[in-house]
Amino acid sequence: SFIFVQDFSQAMSQAGSSQFQEVIRQELEYSMKVELDKILATAHSNEIEHTKKDLEGFKKLFHRFLQEKGPSVDWGKIQRPPEDSIQPYEKIKARGLPDNIASVLNKLVVVKLNGGLGTSMGCKGPKSLIGVRNENTFLDLTVQQIEHLNKSYNTDVPLVLMNSFNTDDDTKKILQKYSHSRVKIYTFNQSRYPRINKETLLPIAKDVSYSGENTECWYPPGHGDIYASFYNSGLLDNLIAEGKEYIFVSNIDNLGATVDLYILNHLMNPPNGKRCEFVMEVTNKTRADVKGGTLTQYENKLRLVEIAQVPKAHVDEFKSVSKFKIFNTNNLWIALSAIKRLQEKNAIDMEIIVNPKTLDGGLNVIQLETAVGAAIKSFENSLGINVPRSRFLPVKTTSDLLLVMSNLYSLNAGSLTMSEKREFPTVPLVKLGSSFTKVQDYLRRFESIPDMLELDHLTVSGDVTFGKNVSLKGTVIIIANHGDRIDIPAGALLENKIVSGNLRILDH
Repeated sequence: SFIFVQDFSQAMSQAGSSQFQEVIRQELEYSMKVELDKILATAHSNEIEHTKKDLEGFKKLFHRFLQEKGPSVDWGKIQRPPEDSIQPYEKIKARGLPDNIASVLNKLVVVKLNGGLGTSMGCKGPKSLIGVRNENTFLDLTVQQIEHLNKSYNTDVPLVLMNSFNTDDDTKKILQKYSHSRVKIYTFNQSRYPRINKETLLPIAKDVSYSGENTECWYPPGHGDIYASFYNSGLLDNLIAEGKEYIFVSNIDNLGATVDLYILNHLMNPPNGKRCEFVMEVTNKTRADVKGGTLTQYENKLRLVEIAQVPKAHVDEFKSVSKFKIFNTNNLWIALSAIKRLQEKNAIDMEIIVNPKTLDGGLNVIQLETAVGAAIKSFENSLGINVPRSRFLPVKTTSDLLLVMSNLYSLNAGSLTMSEKREFPTVPLVKLGSSFTKVQDYLRRFESIPDMLELDHLTVSGDVTFGKNVSLKGTVIIIANHGDRIDIPAGALLENKIVSGNLRILDH
């Protein structure tokens, strides 16, 4: 199998003869099937059913991976989306709300993508259990939001969590704490797929277990897996039977992704009488968002194009804020009946994302993944809605955490809103250095969260700590050189200051 060492797809395209390529493909698929059968043979009787479903799904994905000629889109076919295919939120809001908004809400299910771990922020366990604000976790805030909705309108909007095998046990333990809240909570699991060796293209798992040293052998295949696993879990059918019609899907770490009644009304009571099956919330790019996926028109369909699919020669053009002005927030509204129809016809088409990883022992593996928004082109009558930036408030790093913990936001019934005291609606740019990466280090370095209402830009690097009641205004840059430590004293006001090496405070 030495031929695959360089780059499988390169070898394929150079192979020239399609017959030769076909032989290689068949051999790889056969070898993969043999290995997967061996793995399945190690499953206990109570695991066989779902392991089989997982491995079948993986086999389909692997088959497509071998068929496809790399991820690139044909750049010449990319067009700007037609005017009416991306609607401004203002226009949708201007329609107002009907009197019977409760009956519309009762058709909705909120789905949160809860497969991720908090590892990038130095935490063990599900990311959704990290404390974000006043001891509340992402999950607490989500439950509070929906509970507030159900109490205010006397409705029954359920919460569905898509867990992964990494987050399922811990999440289920925590769910007991909400047993008396006014929200029905359901969970289902993402598939569990085997990581494959980059050189041999065979699974590194030898058996079905995923604990101990085997944890590195398996992965959840991205949130595009939602369609198949939601359907396979039986939950999709149950919700349809209960009269639910739409799901609102978002990442659990996006604190701006609350249920929006105007968008829901637009879906249920479309102005032209024709319902959308898929709505993607997009928002305007800033310089910080150059990598986000964007909506384009491609072969007469709305299509999500991610940076990984862009041919190298066009990456700068893709990143340009002037040509592609919007990006996908991953807040999606999707018709349940459409998911069922497409899933039964095996007609949901999502590009494969090849995600290379290096394991602790140095082994190079690849994960085949898909993204939930990429399915937009498979649905009928899709629509983009250009929403305010406030609906995109993801917490990926402790720099993001600092923003949402600060007085820039006020918390009301689980929802964060920008403080009215801030004069401009944009969020300050915050860059905390590597000493702040882990949540526990970050928390140790702030005796209290600074006043940031008038902050534009904060950069902190090195061994820096903040005393109580510090105020930051304008542009503040604090850099402790290697071996030095800077302690910002309690009650300090830093406005347009550069603080460097040995605590000299300079006007900026």
